[in-house]
Amino acid sequence: MCKDCGCSITEEEVSEHSHLHDNPQLNDSKTISVIKKILDKNDHEAHHNRVHFENHSVLAINLMSSPGSGKTSLLETIADTKKIKFGVIEGDLETSRDADRILAKGIPAYQIQTGSACHLDAFMVHKGLHKMPLENLDICFIENVGNLVCPASYDIGSHLNVVLVSVPEGDDKVEKYPVMFRSADLVLITKIDLLPHFDFDVEHAKKEARKLKPSVDILEISTKDEQSIKNFISWIEFKRNMRI
Repeated sequence: MCKDCGCSITEEEVSEHSHLHDNPQLNDSKTISVIKKILDKNDHEAHHNRVHFENHSVLAINLMSSPGSGKTSLLETIADTKKIKFGVIEGDLETSRDADRILAKGIPAYQIQTGSACHLDAFMVHKGLHKMPLENLDICFIENVGNLVCPASYDIGSHLNVVLVSVPEGDDKVEKYPVMFRSADLVLITKIDLLPHFDFDVEHAKKEARKLKPSVDILEISTKDEQSIKNFISWIEFKRNMRI
Protein backbone atom coordinates (compact mmCIF):
# COMPACT_ATOMS: atom_id res chain seq x y z
CA MET A 1 0.00 0.00 0.00
CA CYS A 2 1.02 3.59 -0.48
CA LYS A 3 1.91 4.16 3.16
CA ASP A 4 4.46 1.38 2.74
CA CYS A 5 5.76 1.87 -0.80
CA GLY A 6 5.96 5.66 -0.93
CA CYS A 7 4.04 6.10 -4.18
CA SER A 8 2.26 9.09 -2.69
CA ILE A 9 5.35 11.28 -2.53
CA THR A 10 4.52 14.63 -4.11
CA GLU A 11 6.23 16.13 -7.14
CA GLU A 12 8.10 18.60 -4.93
CA GLU A 13 9.65 15.70 -3.02
CA VAL A 14 10.50 13.52 -6.01
CA SER A 15 13.82 15.17 -6.78
CA GLU A 16 15.01 14.86 -3.19
CA HIS A 17 13.67 11.36 -2.63
CA SER A 18 13.58 9.86 -6.13
CA HIS A 19 15.06 6.60 -4.83
CA LEU A 20 11.69 5.86 -3.22
CA HIS A 21 10.07 5.57 -6.63
CA ASP A 22 12.90 3.58 -8.17
CA ASN A 23 13.39 1.04 -5.41
CA PRO A 24 11.55 1.56 -2.12
CA GLN A 25 13.55 0.47 0.89
CA LEU A 26 10.94 -0.24 3.52
CA ASN A 27 13.52 -0.88 6.21
CA ASP A 28 15.26 2.43 5.60
CA SER A 29 14.58 4.93 8.39
CA LYS A 30 14.81 7.92 6.05
CA THR A 31 12.19 6.43 3.76
CA ILE A 32 9.85 5.67 6.65
CA SER A 33 10.32 9.20 7.99
CA VAL A 34 9.41 10.76 4.63
CA ILE A 35 6.29 8.61 4.24
CA LYS A 36 5.17 9.37 7.79
CA LYS A 37 5.59 13.08 7.13
CA ILE A 38 3.43 12.80 4.01
CA LEU A 39 0.69 10.91 5.85
CA ASP A 40 0.69 13.39 8.74
CA LYS A 41 0.22 16.24 6.26
CA ASN A 42 -2.55 14.31 4.54
CA ASP A 43 -4.39 13.69 7.81
CA HIS A 44 -4.21 17.38 8.69
CA GLU A 45 -5.68 18.32 5.31
CA ALA A 46 -8.35 15.61 5.67
CA HIS A 47 -9.51 17.20 8.93
CA HIS A 48 -9.72 20.55 7.17
CA ASN A 49 -11.84 19.00 4.39
CA ARG A 50 -14.21 17.42 6.89
CA VAL A 51 -14.71 20.70 8.72
CA HIS A 52 -15.36 22.43 5.41
CA PHE A 53 -18.07 19.91 4.51
CA GLU A 54 -19.59 20.18 7.98
CA ASN A 55 -19.70 23.96 7.82
CA HIS A 56 -21.97 23.54 4.80
CA SER A 57 -24.01 20.69 6.39
CA VAL A 58 -22.82 18.34 3.64
CA LEU A 59 -22.23 14.64 4.26
CA ALA A 60 -19.16 13.41 2.38
CA ILE A 61 -19.14 9.78 1.25
CA ASN A 62 -16.02 8.06 -0.07
CA LEU A 63 -16.91 5.43 -2.70
CA MET A 64 -14.21 2.77 -3.08
CA SER A 65 -14.01 -0.39 -5.16
CA SER A 66 -12.10 -2.13 -7.89
CA PRO A 67 -12.58 -0.81 -11.45
CA GLY A 68 -15.87 -1.78 -13.05
CA SER A 69 -17.85 -2.46 -9.90
CA GLY A 70 -20.49 0.09 -10.88
CA LYS A 71 -19.68 3.26 -8.89
CA THR A 72 -20.47 5.71 -11.69
CA SER A 73 -23.52 3.77 -12.89
CA LEU A 74 -24.87 3.80 -9.34
CA LEU A 75 -24.46 7.59 -9.13
CA GLU A 76 -26.20 8.02 -12.49
CA THR A 77 -29.12 5.96 -11.25
CA ILE A 78 -29.35 7.96 -8.03
CA ALA A 79 -29.36 11.15 -10.12
CA ASP A 80 -32.35 9.83 -12.08
CA THR A 81 -34.36 9.41 -8.87
CA LYS A 82 -33.96 13.11 -8.02
CA LYS A 83 -34.31 12.12 -4.35
CA ILE A 84 -31.19 13.77 -2.98
CA LYS A 85 -29.14 16.85 -3.82
CA PHE A 86 -25.58 15.76 -4.42
CA GLY A 87 -22.35 16.49 -6.22
CA VAL A 88 -19.46 14.24 -7.19
CA ILE A 89 -15.69 14.56 -6.99
CA GLU A 90 -14.34 12.02 -9.46
CA GLY A 91 -10.91 10.38 -9.27
CA ASP A 92 -9.24 8.57 -12.19
CA LEU A 93 -5.72 8.27 -13.50
CA GLU A 94 -6.71 9.78 -16.85
CA THR A 95 -9.75 11.10 -18.80
CA SER A 96 -12.81 12.97 -17.61
CA ARG A 97 -15.29 10.34 -18.79
CA ASP A 98 -16.84 9.60 -15.41
CA ALA A 99 -17.33 13.28 -14.59
CA ASP A 100 -18.81 13.84 -18.04
CA ARG A 101 -21.34 11.07 -17.40
CA ILE A 102 -22.40 12.69 -14.12
CA LEU A 103 -22.56 16.18 -15.62
CA ALA A 104 -24.79 14.82 -18.38
CA LYS A 105 -27.29 13.95 -15.65
CA GLY A 106 -27.35 17.56 -14.47
CA ILE A 107 -25.28 16.80 -11.36
CA PRO A 108 -22.28 19.00 -10.44
CA ALA A 109 -19.06 17.04 -10.87
CA TYR A 110 -15.36 17.76 -10.81
CA GLN A 111 -12.77 15.40 -12.32
CA ILE A 112 -9.41 14.84 -10.65
CA GLN A 113 -6.82 13.17 -12.87
CA THR A 114 -4.26 11.60 -10.58
CA GLY A 115 -1.71 10.67 -13.25
CA SER A 116 0.22 7.75 -11.79
CA ALA A 117 -1.26 7.93 -8.30
CA CYS A 118 -3.49 4.93 -7.52
CA HIS A 119 -5.74 6.77 -5.04
CA LEU A 120 -7.07 10.17 -4.09
CA ASP A 121 -5.53 12.01 -1.17
CA ALA A 122 -6.85 14.84 0.98
CA PHE A 123 -5.07 17.54 -1.01
CA MET A 124 -6.67 16.41 -4.27
CA VAL A 125 -10.10 16.33 -2.63
CA HIS A 126 -9.48 19.81 -1.20
CA LYS A 127 -9.19 21.17 -4.73
CA GLY A 128 -12.36 19.38 -5.74
CA LEU A 129 -14.54 20.47 -2.85
CA HIS A 130 -13.94 24.12 -3.71
CA LYS A 131 -15.40 23.37 -7.16
CA MET A 132 -18.60 22.02 -5.60
CA PRO A 133 -21.65 24.25 -4.93
CA LEU A 134 -21.79 22.95 -1.37
CA GLU A 135 -24.38 25.50 -0.30
CA ASN A 136 -26.85 23.71 -2.62
CA LEU A 137 -25.92 20.12 -1.73
CA ASP A 138 -26.78 17.62 0.96
CA ILE A 139 -24.28 14.95 -0.12
CA CYS A 140 -20.88 14.99 -1.78
CA PHE A 141 -19.79 11.66 -3.19
CA ILE A 142 -16.06 11.20 -3.68
CA GLU A 143 -15.59 8.48 -6.27
CA ASN A 144 -12.11 7.20 -5.55
CA VAL A 145 -9.73 5.63 -8.05
CA GLY A 146 -10.66 2.03 -8.85
CA ASN A 147 -8.38 0.08 -6.53
CA LEU A 148 -9.04 -2.27 -3.60
CA VAL A 149 -5.74 -1.50 -1.84
CA CYS A 150 -4.37 2.03 -1.46
CA PRO A 151 -7.54 4.16 -1.13
CA ALA A 152 -8.34 2.45 2.18
CA SER A 153 -5.16 3.81 3.73
CA TYR A 154 -5.79 7.49 3.02
CA ASP A 155 -8.16 9.72 4.96
CA ILE A 156 -9.55 12.16 2.41
CA GLY A 157 -11.90 14.01 4.73
CA SER A 158 -15.06 12.02 4.14
CA HIS A 159 -17.51 11.07 6.88
CA LEU A 160 -18.34 7.60 5.58
CA ASN A 161 -16.66 4.90 3.52
CA VAL A 162 -18.80 2.85 1.14
CA VAL A 163 -17.08 -0.13 -0.48
CA LEU A 164 -18.60 -1.81 -3.52
CA VAL A 165 -17.99 -5.40 -4.56
CA SER A 166 -19.74 -6.64 -7.68
CA VAL A 167 -21.09 -10.10 -8.37
CA PRO A 168 -18.81 -10.63 -11.44
CA GLU A 169 -15.73 -9.98 -9.26
CA GLY A 170 -16.33 -13.01 -7.06
CA ASP A 171 -17.10 -13.37 -3.36
CA ASP A 172 -13.44 -13.87 -2.42
CA LYS A 173 -12.57 -10.16 -2.66
CA VAL A 174 -13.56 -9.49 0.95
CA GLU A 175 -11.02 -12.02 2.21
CA LYS A 176 -8.32 -10.96 -0.25
CA TYR A 177 -8.51 -7.25 0.57
CA PRO A 178 -9.26 -7.07 4.31
CA VAL A 179 -7.88 -3.55 4.87
CA MET A 180 -10.38 -2.11 2.42
CA PHE A 181 -13.40 -3.91 3.86
CA ARG A 182 -12.34 -3.24 7.44
CA SER A 183 -12.56 0.48 6.64
CA ALA A 184 -16.12 0.22 5.31
CA ASP A 185 -19.18 1.72 6.98
CA LEU A 186 -21.29 0.10 4.27
CA VAL A 187 -20.58 -2.74 1.88
CA LEU A 188 -22.63 -2.65 -1.30
CA ILE A 189 -22.89 -5.94 -3.17
CA THR A 190 -23.57 -4.61 -6.65
CA LYS A 191 -24.90 -6.04 -9.92
CA ILE A 192 -27.02 -8.42 -7.87
CA ASP A 193 -29.19 -9.01 -10.96
CA LEU A 194 -26.30 -11.05 -12.40
CA LEU A 195 -26.36 -13.65 -9.63
CA PRO A 196 -27.91 -16.34 -11.88
CA HIS A 197 -24.90 -16.08 -14.19
CA PHE A 198 -22.02 -16.08 -11.69
CA ASP A 199 -20.80 -18.26 -8.86
CA PHE A 200 -21.11 -15.67 -6.08
CA ASP A 201 -22.11 -16.70 -2.57
CA VAL A 202 -23.80 -13.64 -1.07
CA GLU A 203 -24.05 -15.05 2.44
CA HIS A 204 -20.37 -16.03 2.42
CA ALA A 205 -19.37 -12.50 1.39
CA LYS A 206 -21.52 -11.01 4.17
CA LYS A 207 -20.08 -13.42 6.73
CA GLU A 208 -16.51 -12.55 5.80
CA ALA A 209 -17.23 -8.81 5.85
CA ARG A 210 -18.68 -9.07 9.35
CA LYS A 211 -15.69 -11.08 10.52
CA LEU A 212 -13.58 -8.06 9.64
CA LYS A 213 -16.03 -5.47 10.98
CA PRO A 214 -19.02 -6.81 12.92
CA SER A 215 -20.84 -3.46 12.84
CA VAL A 216 -20.65 -2.96 9.07
CA ASP A 217 -23.89 -2.39 7.18
CA ILE A 218 -24.42 -4.47 4.04
CA LEU A 219 -26.87 -3.91 1.19
CA GLU A 220 -27.51 -5.85 -2.00
CA ILE A 221 -28.08 -3.52 -4.92
CA SER A 222 -28.71 -3.37 -8.65
CA THR A 223 -29.22 -0.33 -10.85
CA LYS A 224 -32.05 -2.32 -12.44
CA ASP A 225 -33.86 -2.74 -9.12
CA GLU A 226 -35.60 0.45 -8.01
CA GLN A 227 -36.20 -0.76 -4.46
CA SER A 228 -32.52 -1.54 -3.86
CA ILE A 229 -31.62 2.00 -4.96
CA LYS A 230 -34.25 3.38 -2.58
CA ASN A 231 -32.74 1.30 0.22
CA PHE A 232 -29.32 2.84 -0.40
CA ILE A 233 -30.75 6.35 -0.52
CA SER A 234 -32.59 5.69 2.76
CA TRP A 235 -29.32 4.57 4.34
CA ILE A 236 -27.65 7.80 3.19
CA GLU A 237 -30.49 9.96 4.49
CA PHE A 238 -30.45 8.18 7.84
CA LYS A 239 -26.70 8.73 8.21
CA ARG A 240 -27.00 12.39 7.24
CA ASN A 241 -29.84 12.97 9.69
CA MET A 242 -27.68 11.55 12.47
CA ARG A 243 -25.07 14.23 11.79
CA ILE A 244 -27.10 17.39 11.26
